[in-house]
Amino acid sequence: MIGQVSLLSGLEALILGYLLGSIPFGLLFAYASGGGDVRKIGSGGIGATNVLRTGKYWAAAATLIFDAAKGAVAILIARHFWGESAGLVAALAALLGHLFPAWLGFKGGKGVATAFGVLLALYWPAALLAAATWLIVAIITRISSLSALVTAVAAPAYMALFHQPEYVVVATVIAILVIFMHRANIRRLLNGEEPRIGSKNKKPQ
Repeated sequence: MIGQVSLLSGLEALILGYLLGSIPFGLLFAYASGGGDVRKIGSGGIGATNVLRTGKYWAAAATLIFDAAKGAVAILIARHFWGESAGLVAALAALLGHLFPAWLGFKGGKGVATAFGVLLALYWPAALLAAATWLIVAIITRISSLSALVTAVAAPAYMALFHQPEYVVVATVIAILVIFMHRANIRRLLNGEEPRIGSKNKKPQ
């Protein structure tokens, strides 16, 4: 059950979540694979979709796994030491760390994989439904951003479906952040200019 969290525990969870979330795995794996600075291609982001545009498939897969893991690990550690409420603080802090990492001038990824890791640690059945939603939309449209947007909107509904009202609010905040980070993608979607999964855009958009 969710209860109160002390100021100190909340601050510790906030710092833990942000530090873990701000690890730029996409940038690191892109460099390690020889793909160069992933911020200079495609969307300019450090997420798995943009790493995929380097053509380094293992780096993109590793980015997806590690970006999701840092969101989940932040919650699990905070929950273990400071309780469920601290876990929720760490969840949002991890996502914010990924979106706005201090070490990269507060310009990070768009939060999809990290958000999935957060949902997985909060309530895995809803997370699996979210993953299935992303996959189905991606297969049909081959547009990663559209898949992410549909999934973000659906995630709070999935939490409600499984009678997890305490997580509906968290999933809603996550959805708002993900939609905000995809505002340029939304414009391109409306203009029919959004690139497909696997396309190699050399200039940041």
